[in-house]
Amino acid sequence: MNRLLPYLSIIIIGAALFFHSLGSVPLFDWDEINFAESAREMIAEGNYMRVQINFEPFWEKPPFFFWLQSASMQLFGVGSFAARLPNALCGIITLLVIFAIGNKHYSQRMATWWVLIYAASFLPHLYFKSGIIDPWFNLFIFISIYFLSQFLSIRSKEEHAVRWLVLSAVFAGLGIITKGPVALLVILLTFLIYYFLNRKSVHVHVRDYLIWGSGAAMVTLLWFGLEIWQHGWWFINEFITYQIRLAKTEDAGHGGFLLYHFVILLLGCFPASWLMWGRVNASTLTPAQHSFRTLMQASLAVILVVFTLVQTKIVHYSSFAYFPIGYLAAMQIESVLDNRSQFKRWQLIGLLITGLIWGTAFVALPLVGNHPDWIQPLLQKDPFALANLQAQVHWGYHLVLPGLLFFIAIPIVYFLLRSKQTYKGLVILCISCILAMQALLTLYAPRIEQYSQRAAIDFFQSLKGKNVYVSTIGYKSYAPYFYAEVNQKTGPFAFKPDSLLSNPLDKPAYFASKITEKERLLMQYPSLKILYEKNGFVFYLKQP
Repeated sequence: MNRLLPYLSIIIIGAALFFHSLGSVPLFDWDEINFAESAREMIAEGNYMRVQINFEPFWEKPPFFFWLQSASMQLFGVGSFAARLPNALCGIITLLVIFAIGNKHYSQRMATWWVLIYAASFLPHLYFKSGIIDPWFNLFIFISIYFLSQFLSIRSKEEHAVRWLVLSAVFAGLGIITKGPVALLVILLTFLIYYFLNRKSVHVHVRDYLIWGSGAAMVTLLWFGLEIWQHGWWFINEFITYQIRLAKTEDAGHGGFLLYHFVILLLGCFPASWLMWGRVNASTLTPAQHSFRTLMQASLAVILVVFTLVQTKIVHYSSFAYFPIGYLAAMQIESVLDNRSQFKRWQLIGLLITGLIWGTAFVALPLVGNHPDWIQPLLQKDPFALANLQAQVHWGYHLVLPGLLFFIAIPIVYFLLRSKQTYKGLVILCISCILAMQALLTLYAPRIEQYSQRAAIDFFQSLKGKNVYVSTIGYKSYAPYFYAEVNQKTGPFAFKPDSLLSNPLDKPAYFASKITEKERLLMQYPSLKILYEKNGFVFYLKQP
């Protein structure tokens, strides 16, 4: 029972953190609504093999995550809770996995710190309360690399070592059918770096490569093979073309500066991103520990290099790095607690400054919410953003309190760590970060959403179940699909806004645009009637 107690504690605490207010905020455009809609359409058509959007082929993603969302929606109904539930479960599973690995190869204390620091880091915590693919995708890659480390650490390559190789291949295959070939790229490049660094001691034979490759291929063929057999190569060709385009060009305006992911990980993985730095005496590590640590370092390097080179810059592209960053932070914490090393002064100063930046942001949110006129001068060139601020959102001054407490906690943590009260300082740091994220997600996010999209979401929801066309004009959104639940494919225009606007209709068509498009649309399409305007959006009707 004592062995099970830590795992039961993780399940209970994880459920409290990740299930809390899971469905209180509507899904956000684009990715959350995009993925949830694909899952909804799987249920609507009973077609679970081909991913669709607006009942047309959607070749950007494989289906595994949508299967999870579909199952959740079958149990709990179509909505934001069901769409995000798979990732909340993934959060609990992830904490259990890293605890089990840490406990097996290091100590229960190290495993506990790994769980705490991972749950306390901002972006990892946030992702487990989202409806995007990456938490499961990253978990499969991480488990694959872990099993690969087990295989590589067995120097004599006994027969039973093959099981680690097969398990690594299976989870690599699951990663591929979750998000695509990037899983294969990350794992293989990580292995190549490991091989280069340890080429004198690595004993991998041709048979091992064949076993791993065959195992990964068998899993991926569960979908890719069946898709090709049923529908030919067209869908797969489009899928591959899309993956190449993401690497070569900026997709959908998602560009960024060269060191984008370095900055995102430094700020977003606070506090782990500042605690991870330190050296470990390699001679004190077991073969399993050495293999795993090297692979974690190699995987972090791969993520940073590959996604720095990729032209499309999106925050979750580097999200696998949360695993090696959390692991390295836990290792450094363990080393400091054992008096084998200490946090450097620059680390603690970086921790202090970054924490104060976050604390300032948490305090500023409710203050700006109560005084939107403070930021209006900054938005004079963006009429849509200015109109967003017209949303009637209640920000009580009591909402300053969580940010203020976090702002106060960070200097306390700094002085405790400087005075070598490491345990106390780290406990306060982790608790403060976890509570800050809960405040952000439960108190601030619902209010922020009211500015950004709530007017449009309410409009689309009001049309749910009606025999109408629904579309956006001038901006891209998946919200009409998911929140209006209108099967546009059944009409003659199959959700083509230009056709809906230019041709006679067989049923009413409703449109949403940003306020910046209003004058152009009314001049170009005089048949449009404005229903109302709200918070930067304009809503129209065109009668048949």
